[in-house]
Amino acid sequence: MEFRASHILVKDQSTAEKLYERVKKGESFATLASQFSTCPSKSKGGDLGWFGEGKMVAPFENAVRKMSVGAISKPVRTQFGWHIIKKTGARD
Repeated sequence: MEFRASHILVKDQSTAEKLYERVKKGESFATLASQFSTCPSKSKGGDLGWFGEGKMVAPFENAVRKMSVGAISKPVRTQFGWHIIKKTGARD
């Protein structure tokens, strides 16, 4: 199984929760990612492209696996910080 996702990565939970609320209210995920994310993927609106199982840290991958395509996660903590994840694809 492969997944495709975008994310917004920030250092603290408070910022992640505020950005999550903004996305849920309809603001552009890609725009917020390019403005606030600390990940180099911000130049692509947070797009991480396609990745297989075992390619991402466990908390991130577990969240993506449980999501439906198009869904946006509540903030997920990893050793890199806090992620807001948008699942954009899944394929066998």
